[in-house]
Amino acid sequence: MTSSPTSSTRGARPTMKDVAAAAGVGLKTVSRVVNGESGVTAEMAARVQAAIETLGFRRNDSARLLRTGRTASVALLLEDISDPFSSALSRAVEQVAAAEGCLLFTGSSGEQPHREKELALAFCARRVDGLIVVPAGDDHGYLLPEVESGTPVVFLDRPGSIAADAVLSDNAGGAKAGTAHLIAHGHRRIGFVGDLPTIHTAAERARGYREAMAAAGLPVDERWIDCGPTDRARVAAAVHRLTTGPDAVTALFTANNRVTLAALHHLPGGARPALVGFDDLELADLLTPGLTVVAQDPVALGALAARRLFDRLAGEATPPARLEIPTLLIPRGSGETPPGGR
Repeated sequence: MTSSPTSSTRGARPTMKDVAAAAGVGLKTVSRVVNGESGVTAEMAARVQAAIETLGFRRNDSARLLRTGRTASVALLLEDISDPFSSALSRAVEQVAAAEGCLLFTGSSGEQPHREKELALAFCARRVDGLIVVPAGDDHGYLLPEVESGTPVVFLDRPGSIAADAVLSDNAGGAKAGTAHLIAHGHRRIGFVGDLPTIHTAAERARGYREAMAAAGLPVDERWIDCGPTDRARVAAAVHRLTTGPDAVTALFTANNRVTLAALHHLPGGARPALVGFDDLELADLLTPGLTVVAQDPVALGALAARRLFDRLAGEATPPARLEIPTLLIPRGSGETPPGGR
């Protein structure tokens, strides 16, 4: 019994030699077709492609790495891939990577610095060509050997601690605009409920809130500011404290989507305080009143970070840049409620 031209060993992966034999062409022709090179007629390329599909041939990217030094893969390290904002970032990066013929690997740090480091180094150990990181920690020295060896790194949403490109939203400007919007509708006692102050985005949004109050000549009572974990119990306690009693605030600025969602569950009934949230929410326009937000553009953020990474891979050697994407204030009703309710 003669063996099949696809392999000499049962279960072995088909090779380019097998494809060449099945298509009746030379090995170099198969290599050109597989690697997208010129110099092959349309008729011959069609024969090779037909043989590839029949045999189930897959290119050996380990051999590609040895030949070119590139794996045609990049990695994206997010905070939490289940978060809608992170999902939009991931999709935008993936679209740019696909257009560049690259595979995207994605992981979530869960806001844990040790997990960020572990995943980033695991991706680098697998020889990804570049890395996009949403930082969970504030020490990125562990990436210096990778950068020095030629692996470009782009920080996304938050800056890193080493010299590298960073693509960010205008967090302070957005929070300033949202707070100024509440001031313009008559509010003077405005509460701020934010994330952990050690997080860059949280600190920038708190800064924007303070700047808006100062620009309007309004004092800030430190009791109006409540920052901490974004779990519902903590946010519920903050909302209750800020919106009840003789010194209650008349409006709230909630500094990210998780804080806003938790606050919506625990706002007092009756004459509810005005509310502006940072980050848009799905179905926010269907609430009564609709939710006024400062919206980020995660698609623009992810796409710009990915393009920056591929520019670096293409050889761009300009100094690291800090790039900011503007935010957009979207009035829908909740932020236009005057002091004392509707």
